[in-house]
Amino acid sequence: MHAADSTEPDAPAPTDAAPAGPRPGDTYVQSFARGLEVIRSFSAQAPQQTLSEVAQRTGLTRAGARRILLTLEGLGYVRSQGRQFSLAPRILDLGFAYLSSLPLWNLAEPVMERLVEEIKESCSAAVLDGAEVVYVLRIPTHKIMSINLGIGSRLPAHCTSMGRTLLAELDPPSLDTLMREHPPTRQTERTITDVNRLKAELATVRQQGWCLVNQELEEGLVSLSAPIRDRAGRAIAAMNISGQVNRTSPAYMLEHFLPKLRDAAGEISQMLQRKS
Repeated sequence: MHAADSTEPDAPAPTDAAPAGPRPGDTYVQSFARGLEVIRSFSAQAPQQTLSEVAQRTGLTRAGARRILLTLEGLGYVRSQGRQFSLAPRILDLGFAYLSSLPLWNLAEPVMERLVEEIKESCSAAVLDGAEVVYVLRIPTHKIMSINLGIGSRLPAHCTSMGRTLLAELDPPSLDTLMREHPPTRQTERTITDVNRLKAELATVRQQGWCLVNQELEEGLVSLSAPIRDRAGRAIAAMNISGQVNRTSPAYMLEHFLPKLRDAAGEISQMLQRKS
């Protein structure tokens, strides 16, 4: 029996409507949106799912989820074993298409590797996606977070150094809309959740050209970030140095790491500008 033919009970309150998002119209392909929702339903917390679990997480009927899963399986992006579905390695092609379409990441990696070798702390690069930052490069040294970070990992932008570096570049109306739709949430006792105070912090970041966040995302974690800019001067990404506060204090990072970080970010920016 194929995995999709399981006789497990239906998920509660199924619907064939796509999850909340843009309303269908002439420019909105609903079936494609549903397929992406099915892909996104798999995660570190749900690496394998039954048909009913996919339907429940996406709000689709079992029949709708089954059609999409079988289509993805036929294309090689999903595989099944018994009643369980999981993503196939080919799904990485989708993310690689983004990374390979931009020259930045090939340029940035050797620079980041040299920086990590010099300072012996982890270095990452990320881009802004709504209210989150998405990791596109990471050169680790020690494991410094309880979260297992890798390419594609997402973290809230409001309490991360790279997030604030990129949020600081938004125009006031865009920032107001983002704060209204995604109010800052508390991650630790130090997290800034007051919108006006957060805006003041972002104004400082924008003026000084770098950002330090001390234990606002996770206790013990300190992070320092600087922007990577394109030819037009837009911050298209940010790179950071992160470490444990009991080993690397904020004051030490600012004195010893900030000049090196800004030089590395500037080098990547210049290479990108010559390339574009």
